[in-house]
Amino acid sequence: MPTYAYACTSCGHRFDAVQSFADASLTVCPECGGTLRKQYGSIGVTFNGSGFYRTDSRAKSGGSSDASTSSKKESTTTSAPAPTSSPTSS
Repeated sequence: MPTYAYACTSCGHRFDAVQSFADASLTVCPECGGTLRKQYGSIGVTFNGSGFYRTDSRAKSGGSSDASTSSKKESTTTSAPAPTSSPTSS
C-alpha cells in the first residue's frame, strides 16, 4: 500500500499515512483539527532495464547495423540440414 504525506494548513504538523488506493484522502489534522493538504514529492518508483523506453523497441535508423546484418548472414549461410541416420538392421 502506498504512503502519502500530509501537512496541516493551520499548525504545520506533517505526517505520513499508509492508505489504500481506494481510501479517501485525510482532511482533518489529528493535532489541531485543522485542514490537511496532501504533499507531493519526487516519484518513488524508477523503471530500470530494457523495455521501458521508447527507443528500446525500435531499430536504429540510418547507417548500417553490422551486428544485425552479420548475424542474419551467418544464420542463413551456416545452417545446414541435420544428418539423417538410417536404421540399421541386425
